[in-house]
Amino acid sequence: MEAISEIIAPIFWGVLLLSVLVFVHEGGHFLAARACGVRVTELFLGMPCRFNVHFSSKRIGTKFGVTPLLIGGYAAICGMDPQTVPCAPAVLAAVHRRGTVSVSELARELELDPDDVLDACAFLLGWGSIAPVYEDESKQSSKYYPMTYASMPRDAAGNTVYDGKAFDRTHATKQGDAWVPPMGDDEFYRCERSHTYLGKGFWKRAFMLVAGIIVNILTGFILMVGVYSIVGIQSVDNVNTIGAVEAGSPAASAGLKAGDAILMVDGESTATWEEVYNALQESGEDGTVDLTVEHGGSQRQMSIELSDQGTLGISASVRTVRLNPLDSMRVGAMYIVQTAQGVIRMLTPQHTVEMLNNSASIVGISVLSAQAAQAGAGTFLSFAALISFSLGFMNLLPIPPLDGGKLLIEIVQALSRRQVPIKVQAAFSWLGIILFGLLFVYMLRVDILRLL
Repeated sequence: MEAISEIIAPIFWGVLLLSVLVFVHEGGHFLAARACGVRVTELFLGMPCRFNVHFSSKRIGTKFGVTPLLIGGYAAICGMDPQTVPCAPAVLAAVHRRGTVSVSELARELELDPDDVLDACAFLLGWGSIAPVYEDESKQSSKYYPMTYASMPRDAAGNTVYDGKAFDRTHATKQGDAWVPPMGDDEFYRCERSHTYLGKGFWKRAFMLVAGIIVNILTGFILMVGVYSIVGIQSVDNVNTIGAVEAGSPAASAGLKAGDAILMVDGESTATWEEVYNALQESGEDGTVDLTVEHGGSQRQMSIELSDQGTLGISASVRTVRLNPLDSMRVGAMYIVQTAQGVIRMLTPQHTVEMLNNSASIVGISVLSAQAAQAGAGTFLSFAALISFSLGFMNLLPIPPLDGGKLLIEIVQALSRRQVPIKVQAAFSWLGIILFGLLFVYMLRVDILRLL
């Protein structure tokens, strides 16, 4: 039973920690997108999965929920896909004119290839511009997308529920109702695009990309301030009193107990724990140590044989220390700077291997999470803050599919005033995925060797 617990505990704490922090990261993207007037169709704790528990916001239409794949989270921000589908404007207008229509009917009406129409529908579905209609799965010819689509609820200006306050619910149609756009097909398409990530300018796109990073750093900072100011941290009390005795140790066998004061070690006076520690380090050359111990006002002398590792089996007294908020903020800022410096060192060729050897994969983080949780709330929250800092700064690396890689593409496009070709973006992303795959395998190997 104990062996099973040792396996389950790291999985539980690792999944909990990483899922919550990734969800917080995605929540930052969600908040920034909404602030910029961009539609977000879903915000989930866990990776995309057909089976989930969710509710839809009546105010903004976004689905909030949890999936069983609790490793991370995601925010479905509309218009993140840089690809375009030429027939999308015609398909968008046709779906709304018909209300509810199948892909095959659209293909006949618009004289288009059904595959092109399905691509357009999938593309517009990602924009929150049309709604899926799920029918009998046995009749579907597409594995991933339904073959029937419906118009979104629209007000007179063409806004949908995903547009929040701009949506006039009182005078809006219902999903699947026919709605004739009060504009041309291309203008209707451009209007829809203006509600997506692609339809915003450079600064709003950049803000949406870095928002998750900012929220991770802010979350870590708040956790640090909370731990140091409210929860408190355990600090060694520099007195000569024993704080704890390890079970089965030489000290336990000799009858030493927590609260005993060590007055002398091998004839050397010890008034602080630092002096006790230094004296024990210098003693025991013959495998034994002579102590003068005080307990309850009485003193006694004893000679104790040390363990094979030369240890006595005692630890110092500890006390809970709480800092004032200003000092806690200084500590939080210090950790932010140190984490940023560590990530920068990782990018320096002469320090890359050293930093990777000192880093941890998901396995290492899970084990450390369990150990931190066992040590107490303060330790676990401090560890969570450090991982949040790391997650934020690692996402800033200029490597797709990380936020920093996407930001790099946006900067290149802004400076060149032309879009980076889709094939180049795809190749860049695949290189990033391969690189992270190699790094994951390397750090996993380091973790396994470290654990063994």
